[in-house]
Amino acid sequence: MVPVMSLWLPIVLAAVIVFFMSFVFHMLLPFHHGDMKKLPSEAEALEALRKFNIPPGDYMFPFCASPKEMKDPAWAEKRNKGPVGIITVLPSGPPAMGKSLVQWFIYSLVVGVFAAYVTGRAVGPGTQYLLVFRYAGCTAFLGYSLALCHDSIWYGRSWGTTFKYLFDGLVYGLLTAGTFGWLWPK
Repeated sequence: MVPVMSLWLPIVLAAVIVFFMSFVFHMLLPFHHGDMKKLPSEAEALEALRKFNIPPGDYMFPFCASPKEMKDPAWAEKRNKGPVGIITVLPSGPPAMGKSLVQWFIYSLVVGVFAAYVTGRAVGPGTQYLLVFRYAGCTAFLGYSLALCHDSIWYGRSWGTTFKYLFDGLVYGLLTAGTFGWLWPK
């Protein structure tokens, strides 16, 4: 057994490596540039929405507060007539990239802590690189990827976009695995 605290270096280094790899995926490669689409008649749609002063949050339309309401013919008519969707409204103004980048780095640290915990409980000091790689990589992949399928299953997110993010998570998991294997205590 290897204590999590003794794995602080691979946790932090893996988070730094994943952080920079995500920069490459999202800023330098065209891989994710088509994840979002432009609204048809965007200017008119934005002008129409602007007058409602919608606070930041997640919204579904047409909205249904309970399963009982789903049986209401008026709700069913709105759903059949469309449009049907889910939107996230963000605060107006420039994106808060600093806040998001800090949260992403902290998230990467948390994934690293879980990878350290699982791997440290499964194997001891001096374990072969490949065995450490397997445990740390699988745990990190699960942390970075698996829950993303939820949005495609329940909220209609494009499976193509989800698969791209699953691929990202696989790469992040492999990078975490390599870092842990490399820096595993002897």
